[in-house]
Amino acid sequence: MKVDMVDLKALHTRLANELDNAIMDVVRSGAYIKGPDVHKFEEELAQYLGVKYVISCGNGTDALQLALMSLNIPQGAEIITTAQSFIATAEAAALLGYKPVFVDVKDDYNIDVDKIEAAITNKTAAIIPVHLFGKPCEMGKILQLARKHKIHVIEDTAQALGAEYWIDGKMVKAGTAGTIGCTSFFPTKNLACMGDGGAVWTDNEQLARRLRMLATHGAEKKYHNTAIGINSRLDTIQAAILRVKLRYLDEFNAKRREIAKLYNEKLSDIQDKITLPRYEEEEIKHVYHQYTITLNSASKEQRDTICERLKERGVSSMVYFPVALHKLPVFSEENRYITLLNAERLMDSVISLPMHTELSEEEIEYVCQMVHEVVM
Repeated sequence: MKVDMVDLKALHTRLANELDNAIMDVVRSGAYIKGPDVHKFEEELAQYLGVKYVISCGNGTDALQLALMSLNIPQGAEIITTAQSFIATAEAAALLGYKPVFVDVKDDYNIDVDKIEAAITNKTAAIIPVHLFGKPCEMGKILQLARKHKIHVIEDTAQALGAEYWIDGKMVKAGTAGTIGCTSFFPTKNLACMGDGGAVWTDNEQLARRLRMLATHGAEKKYHNTAIGINSRLDTIQAAILRVKLRYLDEFNAKRREIAKLYNEKLSDIQDKITLPRYEEEEIKHVYHQYTITLNSASKEQRDTICERLKERGVSSMVYFPVALHKLPVFSEENRYITLLNAERLMDSVISLPMHTELSEEEIEYVCQMVHEVVM
């Protein structure tokens, strides 16, 4: 049996009629840039998230960059973020002349909120928590720190759209508690287009106007540019695709939680060898963009061997992320004296197993059998 990390063909086949109709409506309309579906998608996503304003853009990295640009942060300011994430989180800050400051993570792969305050200085302008693998960060504590030190919070929700957490006694969607939320619609995300796409959102009207202006060459009115911006937009075909998939997002995420629960049940007998992600329906709503396990005592070489043995048995796996951000060549010189023990340990011991909405119980059973074989 062969089990892939994702199966976009199967998902798109299941939704083929709706997707085909949505795409062909755009093709026939001729409105390929800023067409009606773009505005409709922004409205529908805003309603889904419970926010006032959504501004779509070209990709998730642009979303992060736009968020930072909109806040008028001075050059040389420090931006606190996690050491375990895709580079875009820190790259957007560095590209704009800010200094990424990396904080260690907990065993659940998210930023260790108890270590954030020690990283705050008089140059700190923002915190970018990343809801990694679909599990929300401890946003209540992060927001308390942000208010105390008068700094912004930009939530990177690229892997956690539709996840939820408790804020002020109620469950809210991930990405909606900070100053600005950001996401990516890369094809493998929980809500995904068939190309690149992204979005930012906020409840602040003035900030929303600035974000939209910055994404359009710094102009609210065409040819009347009032700031240096960028050209970042979601094309109409991608917006039409996203409108179809947004209707199914809660169903997709529920399926992912169901798969994670099955994985946890079938792998629970080898928890002396691996650590499983927690299933926390009451505390938060985890949306399992990835199902990631940690090998309890293994070197990088042993982890890589396990991945290779899974591959030989037809089971795909991935390592997210093999290098902690502060160890990447682009950041390592400036961070050469920094040791972030958990991030450095996890980069040598994590393995992500197949996770997508089209997985069958038979495939899950097979994956778990193969994991038992290769880690025993």
